[in-house]
Amino acid sequence: MAENIPTNGASQSAQLSVHKIYVKDVSFEAPGAPAIFQDQGTPQVQLNLSQKVQNFAENMYEVVLTVTVTCKLGEKVAYLAEVHQAGVFGLVGFPQDDLHAVIGTYCPHALFPYVRQTVSDLVMAGGFPPFLLQPINFEQLYNDQRRRAAEAPAIANA
Repeated sequence: MAENIPTNGASQSAQLSVHKIYVKDVSFEAPGAPAIFQDQGTPQVQLNLSQKVQNFAENMYEVVLTVTVTCKLGEKVAYLAEVHQAGVFGLVGFPQDDLHAVIGTYCPHALFPYVRQTVSDLVMAGGFPPFLLQPINFEQLYNDQRRRAAEAPAIANA
């Protein structure tokens, strides 16, 4: 699958292709089982999200979206699910700024439905009620990260 993606002022057409999507690493723990199934209370869920990018060949990038979900009942960890969902993306003809934007927005957005399904399957297989990750605005996260990076030198020089 290859897509033409318009770039900011680039005269040539940029190409993006998805070569492979795969689970790189997965982990599920229910440290308090089976006693945790008897506990009552409102679960507190913490979500951590990160992304790692590796340029491993010319115009080829591995993007790994890591999602860690920790669910607690009181002070006890009910479960911890961690999924490293990866994809190999071909990116040709992108200016540097656009390349960073595509890697920071489009690629994790393409991986998200897969990681969402894997987390849901792990939680249910662990004996817990269904858990569905809510949609994530990767464009907003990318823009926030760029804004913080731009403000950091200004704060350090103040």
